Amino acid sequence: MSEQHRNFTILETEHWRVNHRMDSALPGYLILGARQATNELYRLPADALAELGMLLATVQQALRAVLNPEHLYIGRYGHSSGHAFHFHIIPICGWVRQRFFEDPRYRVLERLQYPPAGDTDGAELTLYVWREFCESRDPPPVSGPSVTDVIQMLRSFMVTNRDDGPV
Repeated sequence: MSEQHRNFTILETEHWRVNHRMDSALPGYLILGARQATNELYRLPADALAELGMLLATVQQALRAVLNPEHLYIGRYGHSSGHAFHFHIIPICGWVRQRFFEDPRYRVLERLQYPPAGDTDGAELTLYVWREFCESRDPPPVSGPSVTDVIQMLRSFMVTNRDDGPV
């Protein structure tokens, strides 16, 4: 593992690695990836699958403790070869949601809702996070701790609470 990757690593187990997404300016955007080179969940050994549930719960608990997001999205996206099986874990704090609604470019999405909801959903906020915090050269300002600070806080939380499992 390169030094750059090591700087974003939060936790490693025998089968999984939790990293902060390297190209994300959104504090707490994590990737939970299999250490085995496969892109198929069913190809993982049984002990890796058993560990997965506990890790997802621990990551959720850690993000709740550190950032207290309004929403926490956990999903598997993509289909590019060369990437191990992984989950995206995206915290949506109130300030992220507010920035989304303040950005007039995303108001066009309201016209695509049927029936009109007058609100937003996880797909729209995920799109916003990807475009603005991961792909933009000039991401929106962050409210709260920085990516580096969140990585340190999550490492501390997970080391302290990992043996006990999720509360």
